[in-house]
Amino acid sequence: MERRSFLRWSAAIGAAGAAAAAGIAGYARWREIAPALHDPGRAEGHFLRDRHALPRPTEEVAADVVVLGSGIAGLTAAWKLKREGIEDVLLVEGPETFGNAAGGRYGDLAYPTGAHYLPIPPQECLHVRHLLYDLGVIRRDPFGPKPEYDERLLLHAPHERLLYQGHWHEGILPRAGVPAQEQAEHARFFAETEKLRTQRGADRRKVFTLPAAHASTDPAWRQLDTITFKAWLDKNGYRAPTLLWYLDYCCRDDYGTGIDRVSAWAGLHYFCARGGEAANADNGAWLTWPGGLQPLATRLAERAGARRIPGTVASVKQAGKGVEALCFTLEGGKPRTYLVRARKAICAMPLFVASRVVENIVQYGFDPARHMPAYAPWLVTNFLLDRFPDELPEAPLSWDNVVHGTQGLGYVVSTHQDIRQAPPPRTVFTSYVALADRDALAARRWMQGASAEELLARALEDLRAAYGRAFDDCVVRADITLRAHAMAAPLPGFLSNQGVQALRDVDGPILFAHADLSGFSVFEEASWWGWQAARAALG
Repeated sequence: MERRSFLRWSAAIGAAGAAAAAGIAGYARWREIAPALHDPGRAEGHFLRDRHALPRPTEEVAADVVVLGSGIAGLTAAWKLKREGIEDVLLVEGPETFGNAAGGRYGDLAYPTGAHYLPIPPQECLHVRHLLYDLGVIRRDPFGPKPEYDERLLLHAPHERLLYQGHWHEGILPRAGVPAQEQAEHARFFAETEKLRTQRGADRRKVFTLPAAHASTDPAWRQLDTITFKAWLDKNGYRAPTLLWYLDYCCRDDYGTGIDRVSAWAGLHYFCARGGEAANADNGAWLTWPGGLQPLATRLAERAGARRIPGTVASVKQAGKGVEALCFTLEGGKPRTYLVRARKAICAMPLFVASRVVENIVQYGFDPARHMPAYAPWLVTNFLLDRFPDELPEAPLSWDNVVHGTQGLGYVVSTHQDIRQAPPPRTVFTSYVALADRDALAARRWMQGASAEELLARALEDLRAAYGRAFDDCVVRADITLRAHAMAAPLPGFLSNQGVQALRDVDGPILFAHADLSGFSVFEEASWWGWQAARAALG
């Protein structure tokens, strides 16, 4: 919704509680902005959860392979099938086209509503390099130690900054004003993780790598998955507040939950598994687009060339030597159904969805009551600005801007990659918040029950810290995307989840492909399982 008098903040304060009331009271000027709320997949998900009756199918669709879901796993599967000569592929897009890689537009300005970057892949990620080369992102030497990337897509400087003790600092780890003892602890941690990058288990595999399916299964190292990252840090004498905040931020950013809940293996994996190199960029550089990963997903869908149809799968089952998938769309709140018949079905959807739609999923070794991953909820809010807010002088506006000490994940600037001699007249700031300050179920309940005012207060936390009330005058529109099950959170024990392991190995008419099979939601893992499912579908 555009600027108009709509919200009456004072009416909401009474029910919000003391902390929320303090936040809301500070946003008096926002009564001129009515944030638009987007909850992709909620209507379809609740329709399935509540087991509403569906009408008979109005049509039937046939395909050799049907891919159920258009996130990165599903798109990679469709692309791989096309590369291997399978032309008759149907892609049922699911309740949100491209899932966590989705984005949107305000006219000529693109913005992300999900993931917004991709680290340049290490040499072990040959599947990602193959894909990026086919899409033109890698220009030369895709499988060598240092490929050459499209310069326009490599993240431009300044990369990131941190608001710490009232001043902006380059980088996200606090440095200036940090006691020497804490800085020594920073150095010790990074020296230790640098050694772990090349550490191998007794099976000669790297302990930490991408895709995670190739990591060492040495029990001595897998013990890291029996404790939290915080417990490992305590055991190894890491107690510097600035370091602990930084590590917690990193875990919330990649996993949606903090160091006190995430597995120690996953916490260390964040720092030890990447480090890709490029001929024309610094080690560990990033790829990004104004619309986040949506332009990459769009290009991948084009290269896959599959027939794409809207719809959400309601049930999928084996039928003879093939499969039948009943799918539906909601039109004015009423369902319309169609039936897909295929030789193979690739379920490229989160496991909490697959558990509801795959007929008798227990037969594949996955028991939802015992094997379901935990899911972390997120808020992604896009603010359309008609001008840039004034900046503090210490460090320039960067692509990623983080505030120390908050529960937010900062904000990214959609126009950062634009090659201009002067800033554009308009821009989009995208605020990310992982609701990691409470358990996931409580966070989802809060998200679904919160008013627009309360959601906006959380989304504005970091922006308020950076700009104060001056930010309000720049905003002409706000769109809040609620992701109640944004990503699987790798809690202790996730590596030994036997149900997830069983789904990885399924080879039959119904196949599974999603980052959930790795236990954490990153591009490299989603793409890997799409690749693997496509190989299985080839026979």
